[in-house]
Amino acid sequence: MGSWTGEHRRLPTRWLLVSLALVAVGLACLVAGLQSRRVALSAPVSAPSRHASSVGTALSGILARSIPISLSIPAIGLSNVPLGELGLNLDGTVQVPTNVQDAGWYRLGPAPGQLGSAVILGHVDSHEGPAVFFNLRSLVPGSLIEVALADGSAARFTVTSVAIYDKATFPSRLVYGPHGDAELQLVTCGGTFDPSTGSYLSNVVVYSSFSGVTRGVG
Repeated sequence: MGSWTGEHRRLPTRWLLVSLALVAVGLACLVAGLQSRRVALSAPVSAPSRHASSVGTALSGILARSIPISLSIPAIGLSNVPLGELGLNLDGTVQVPTNVQDAGWYRLGPAPGQLGSAVILGHVDSHEGPAVFFNLRSLVPGSLIEVALADGSAARFTVTSVAIYDKATFPSRLVYGPHGDAELQLVTCGGTFDPSTGSYLSNVVVYSSFSGVTRGVG
């Protein structure tokens, strides 16, 4: 991915982790961006299918905390993409996915379906071609996102908007901060690719809101 932005400073406020997360996002794109190049989008994989016994509509978004284990976005052909857990490195920055075809959940924030902003990060591409979030920018309002949880349920989200931000003005509080409901933000690199630095100049953020829960069989 291309480089992401943010100042690395330690703040004695509740926004410390938010600020650190922003820095890690920048490092994630820089590491992958040093190897990245523009490539054609490969054919999408099959859309996901799930077996369920009942469907809930807990629109309040108050779910018990449960570890997210996979991500599905039918509109861009993502089905049961493994989700890792991202914490903090020793230097205070956020860890990033080691496999460019996997995504990672920022575990120091809310889990998907809890009140607040859950955040999932993923690479856009690498020297080998498109990565997991290569086509994230093509999502539109109304697109479905589903996150399978360790308790056997799946939290569903509906895309509300897709934004692209210059890395110098990335809105960390808007992306990572609470907004009074349950939201899921997906973040990757995007915009113009600068081959001289091996980095992207912007970030793509998909905003989505909680729309229900599917209870798994068994």
